[in-house]
Amino acid sequence: MVRHILLFGLVGGILVALLRWADYRFLVLEHSLEIYGGLIAATFAVLGIWLGRRFAGARHGRVAREIMAGSGAPFVPDDKKRDDLGITRRELEILELVAQGLSNREIAGKLFVSENTVKTHCSRAFDKLGARRRTQAVQLGKQLGLIP
Repeated sequence: MVRHILLFGLVGGILVALLRWADYRFLVLEHSLEIYGGLIAATFAVLGIWLGRRFAGARHGRVAREIMAGSGAPFVPDDKKRDDLGITRRELEILELVAQGLSNREIAGKLFVSENTVKTHCSRAFDKLGARRRTQAVQLGKQLGLIP
């Protein structure tokens, strides 16, 4: 009885090994183009990464980061400059909210006004500052001492 079980197990193992070998041969023969294409793609990817690191490796270094040093005193806006430019307090308030990164919809919700009102105030403030974009308006506002 033990002999029959061992013989049955041995034959089963041989059959499984033959099936695996046939499956492998089928895979290699049937999908050889895809396998070779994948190997070539992987080779070029590794080569590209190696060349990129080799040629660009000397350029990477430290990244300088600008850190604003506070004087400890609270920010006081330059009211004389604001009056000279003709910017109203509401336009300045909206410019401060733009500097915080809020969208027109968020500003409108915070100030309880419509989006069109926010757009109008933004547009007038941008014109008075001579800015064409939000980021440029914020930069000019900071340079002129209007916003922190």
